[in-house]
Amino acid sequence: QVQLVESGGGLVQPGGSLRLSCAASGFAFSRYTMSWYRQVSGKERELVADITSAGGTTNYADSVKGRFTISRDNAKNTVYLQMNSLKPEDTAVYYCNANNLIWTGSYLKKYDYWGQGTQVTVSS
Repeated sequence: QVQLVESGGGLVQPGGSLRLSCAASGFAFSRYTMSWYRQVSGKERELVADITSAGGTTNYADSVKGRFTISRDNAKNTVYLQMNSLKPEDTAVYYCNANNLIWTGSYLKKYDYWGQGTQVTVSS
């Protein structure tokens, strides 16, 4: 029943822009930290950006600071990644992630959900 569905990927020229969206359902979205990861062939998955449950704190990889912006709309259960000034090195499959640790009264229970991924290609 838990579902994360990404959209907005595609082909863009260097210097162009794309906005990725991730629509969530089946869990308490407003309680979760949301993140965007990316992965290219032959390399490890990389954290691109994350945002806390209320949207008050954001974190970015050094390689995308000043170019990418993560945001969320808890009323729509959606997280976004605005990507500007795109470079060929940004080419990757981008994944949406939801993560939380929930206190049960005796221990912390881990929750970690992933989307299916969407391809972003930056090329002239």
